[in-house]
Amino acid sequence: MTTIYDDMARFRHDPLNFVRYAYTWGEGELAKYSGPREWQAALLSQIGSQLKLGKPIRQAISSGHGIGKGCTAAWLGHWAMSTMVDCRGVFTANTENQLRTKTWPELAKWHRLSINRDWFKCTATAFFSTQKMHEKTWRLDAIPWSEEKPEAFAGLHNKGKRILLIYDEASSIPEKIWEVSEGALTDEDTEIMWCVFGNPTRNTGRFRQCFGRARHRWDCKQIDSRSVDGTNKAQMARWVEDYGENSDFVRVRVRGLFPAASSLQFIGSDVVKSAMENEARCLLNDPLIMSLDIARGGEDNCVFCFRRGLDARSIAPVTIPGSEVRDSMRLVSKALELIEEHKPDAFFYDATGVGGPVGDRIRQLGHPIIEIQFGAKSPNRKFANMREYMWARMKDWLQNQYGSIPNDPQIEDELTSVEYKHNKRDQLVLESKAEMKKRGLSSPDYADALAMTFAFPVRVSGSRSQRKPVFANHEWDPLAEERM
Repeated sequence: MTTIYDDMARFRHDPLNFVRYAYTWGEGELAKYSGPREWQAALLSQIGSQLKLGKPIRQAISSGHGIGKGCTAAWLGHWAMSTMVDCRGVFTANTENQLRTKTWPELAKWHRLSINRDWFKCTATAFFSTQKMHEKTWRLDAIPWSEEKPEAFAGLHNKGKRILLIYDEASSIPEKIWEVSEGALTDEDTEIMWCVFGNPTRNTGRFRQCFGRARHRWDCKQIDSRSVDGTNKAQMARWVEDYGENSDFVRVRVRGLFPAASSLQFIGSDVVKSAMENEARCLLNDPLIMSLDIARGGEDNCVFCFRRGLDARSIAPVTIPGSEVRDSMRLVSKALELIEEHKPDAFFYDATGVGGPVGDRIRQLGHPIIEIQFGAKSPNRKFANMREYMWARMKDWLQNQYGSIPNDPQIEDELTSVEYKHNKRDQLVLESKAEMKKRGLSSPDYADALAMTFAFPVRVSGSRSQRKPVFANHEWDPLAEERM
């Protein structure tokens, strides 16, 4: 005759059957429920299958409202503790209030409804074993995040055992906490599970990256609330009727999709997605423009970008880590190689700071190159400086002229992450690279390089075999720019 202890041991890598076994489905508070919903059963089954193969668990679940993310997180916590002695874990959420009043009480509820509730004690901040000498080693803690004091996440180690990390409403948890958590989950021979849940309220940040540039690291699920049993479909139908199927309100609250554009986002995700899908087209006499955004070292990259008319895809961008071009002559050599290969009609480069010597050397070697100062005065009074002007022209090209760009998650992040505001003169001001890094975002090196191809008008005079670039102020109609 098997005991409850034998059964729990059997469920070590089977969270789905643990959930079916551990709670009194069909009775008392659960009288109307027969078990997990379909999406929950699929998630629990997948986690079990991955654990049996010895794989670390990284699950990212984005959804509309009402699908049961909170109880799923609670089940995972209760299962992890019930089936592994000295399991350790942390629950956190977007705000302390969310953690204290919603996330953690859900764990307390399912603990109370479980058949092994005497195994553990649940307080306002901890869920731990009732066995003597295990209170400190067999536990889950509810820890509000703090960017100033992230040490609580850095200390999450449990070699040879099991670690569980749960993020609730992960969209608003800052980059610093994700980074510290990442570094902590490194123990060998340890079952590591990191599950992040949330409504996709923000179009930037690490939760968004789970479904974009970092998708290869995460098992991602985006769940439409209308596909889940027990959700308020009548209310959702009213939202769709009032706001529209493709509105950001419905995308976030019903469909589990990230917004097309946040309130401060300069270029919308829908615009960038369309540009990645647009056919690469250009006219025979469209000039080929080459640009170079120069890194200042560190994590930034040097990026060469090419655009011919509506086509910024056919010639792939070339990226060189900033750490590899501390010797500026290596960058000059690469530029000369690309000039020889593609023979651009115009070459614009970022002349700010360390870019000056690069441009001077290329010019000395007989190649025309035009310097761009991002902080220079804009030719259009609507924009605070040259960078804003170039980005505005790039946005118009993407949005209204059907430009085509590479289908690359990194490029998508760069183009959609930059936010904007207006200064006292009512001029458009874009978020600086330094401000972006404070938000935990990478430098938009490719995006700046592509924007640079819109710095000045360029046309080709003569035959294609005798191309001569024409770009000068007398070609440029400032009044036309004012009418943008």
